[in-house]
Amino acid sequence: MKYNHEHECGCGGEHHHHDHECNCGNEHHHEHECECNCDDDACDCGCEDEDTENLHQPDKYNEALSKYNTVLKDEEVAAQTAHIIEKYVKENDTVEVKKFLFHCIDLTTLKCTDSEPSVMKFTQHVNDFVDAYPELDNVAAICVYPNRAEIVNDTLEADNVKIACVSGGFPSSQTFTEVKVAETAMALHAGADEIDIVISVGKFLSGDYEGMCDEIEELKEVCGDKHLKAILETGALGSASNIKKASILSMYSGADFIKTSTGKENPAATPEAAYAMCQAIKEYFLETGRKVGFKPAGGINTVHDALVYYTIVKEVLGKEWLTNELFRLGTSRLANLLLSDIVGKETKFF
Repeated sequence: MKYNHEHECGCGGEHHHHDHECNCGNEHHHEHECECNCDDDACDCGCEDEDTENLHQPDKYNEALSKYNTVLKDEEVAAQTAHIIEKYVKENDTVEVKKFLFHCIDLTTLKCTDSEPSVMKFTQHVNDFVDAYPELDNVAAICVYPNRAEIVNDTLEADNVKIACVSGGFPSSQTFTEVKVAETAMALHAGADEIDIVISVGKFLSGDYEGMCDEIEELKEVCGDKHLKAILETGALGSASNIKKASILSMYSGADFIKTSTGKENPAATPEAAYAMCQAIKEYFLETGRKVGFKPAGGINTVHDALVYYTIVKEVLGKEWLTNELFRLGTSRLANLLLSDIVGKETKFF
């Protein structure tokens, strides 16, 4: 039995013109109320079509993603990555490549035991490297917690070595945006040249792209012309498709680098994640003309690991990205391993 909105169905429920659903089991038909206030049931002003269109209007983040192929099959990404490694890594196993990789290191100390004396000593090793190995380029940066930026700034004497700070509630990103902004501003004020932040992984995975991107945009605004590196925490993203989406959204929001991992979660960096991220960087560059850097970090334990990431960057992005302005390695233990291979004997300088 059908009722219009003026008929009482006898269920005792109060029925209004709009979206009230009665549980009485009867079907209630309501006339369309036109927002233009015309009384014509067959209104042709277009208002109803406009409402429907707005409901299905894609937001700017999904619109941005739609320009790229984000539907990836993990097994295909793994196969393509394996092909690159098998075919090209061996030819890159040279002293010159290892020298370059050393010059790309963000020498990192992010321990709960870090202190002013330990960070001062850590920084002094970088100063001493200049005289100990005058024929080699130094590391790219020293990476520390924000509260240690000042001691690095006061101690660092080596030229062309940046000060990088993790910030924004590192490593989980689980804090207030206002805290992230304040922490980043304080790190920059203390001497940081670069900021490494973790994207809001939870927001991304729940589909809150706006929340995730707004934070990156706000933090990039704080950084100004200083580099902002967005850490995706690829091991938590679950798939190559998610890694590529997070990469594109991070770049779209202003990140100067995208970085694999914090090193605090497992798995950390993987060649497959690196391949998906480098593909995203390449496609983003072709679409926008903006070059974004790439930084693998976490779990880079051997010289071979470093050669794998170098090879992926070279084969996917090309030689233009083989500069420490666009390629970094987040590590601490790798410095001595690379140095040992370069000089031809085991060395524990750092």
